[in-house]
Amino acid sequence: MDEADAALIALLKDNARLPVAALAQELGLARSTVQSRLERLERQGVIAGYTLRMGDAAAQSLIHATALLQIEPRTLPAVLSRLKAVREVTSAHTTSGRFDLIVGLTAPSTAALDAALDAIGEVPGVRSSESLVHLSTRIDRPA
Repeated sequence: MDEADAALIALLKDNARLPVAALAQELGLARSTVQSRLERLERQGVIAGYTLRMGDAAAQSLIHATALLQIEPRTLPAVLSRLKAVREVTSAHTTSGRFDLIVGLTAPSTAALDAALDAIGEVPGVRSSESLVHLSTRIDRPA
């Protein structure tokens, strides 16, 4: 990646819906050059996709939580497979330290969150869990 690629990615982080022509104008590059760069960055896996970020109005109606899981040795693939089936699970990250997985959850109600946490606790291979309900978001910046 060069400086133009980095600038292109920065613009897309701010607004992934910008048309190629607007990106080209902002970067001072030809439209075809920007299109080629986008295609190359996608092929290389630098850009994995374009997504929708929910606004504050939508996010306020959802409950966000994190579950910290300890899992039995050699059960990670099976545990992840089962977690994918829990609709409220939005992310799962392996980690070092006391917990093996950090699981992000989003639910429309405390009852739905409670049911999701119960389902996670019942997954074979999950030794223990600790959950944290998010109260407010102070920083939310795209990676």
